[in-house]
Amino acid sequence: MLRLKLSVVWMAFSLAGAILLSGCAAEKDLTANWTVEKLYSEAKEEMTEGAYDIAIGYYEKLEGRAAGSVLAQQAQIDKAWAQYKTGEPVQAVATLDRFIKLNPANPALDYAIYLKGVVNFNDNLGLFSSLASQDLAERDPKQAKDSFEAFRELTTRFPDSKYSPDARLRMAYIKNSLARSNVYVARHYFNRGAYVAAVNRAQITVNEYRDVPAVEEALFIMVQAYDRLGLVELRDDTRRVMEKTYPDSVLLHPERTPGAKKSWWKLW
Repeated sequence: MLRLKLSVVWMAFSLAGAILLSGCAAEKDLTANWTVEKLYSEAKEEMTEGAYDIAIGYYEKLEGRAAGSVLAQQAQIDKAWAQYKTGEPVQAVATLDRFIKLNPANPALDYAIYLKGVVNFNDNLGLFSSLASQDLAERDPKQAKDSFEAFRELTTRFPDSKYSPDARLRMAYIKNSLARSNVYVARHYFNRGAYVAAVNRAQITVNEYRDVPAVEEALFIMVQAYDRLGLVELRDDTRRVMEKTYPDSVLLHPERTPGAKKSWWKLW
């Protein structure tokens, strides 16, 4: 009887060992004998096929095996792009920040800075695409500003980079979007009777984004808010500035618009 029990125990141990060994075999690193060149080639192929998660794993292995090499540095940039494509912009920016900090003389530094701007740009500016259906009063434009700062760094440090022309266009778009966001918030406050807050927010647009279309409505909100607050002198001063800057403004003179008149808060 004792012998039978020992036999059963031994079989159980044998089975457990077989399962353990099977698991170890399944977890064996198939890339263990790959060269770093093959790792990079396979990662690029996975990227081409859209298998970004697999590519990220290969790039991370390459970084560990060839730390400090040019190939490992390139793997960092490629990994950031793959992270961005898998919907992980925070990780992508972290990867790029690390690359920028550790590789100040890398020939691809301009691209890394540009990519950092693109990641934040595409991840955040979608919120500006339909202002009428979104309440930006509760939105934080930090990432849009981070995108702008990355593009500004690129165009300042590498004015002749092939990425700089596109960065300048994106900067103009971000600047206008941020101004429109501020105007939207100012209008939000005005419509709720918070006239001082409306003036303050509109003033930010006038002071910080002077050369964008949204300034016209920012000034008009200020005129309206000052009027509601009974600040006649400030109202008239702001109106004079607006008339001088935008002599054909249909906000101040809706009668100049042919056809049906539009309310000032429905221009967008």
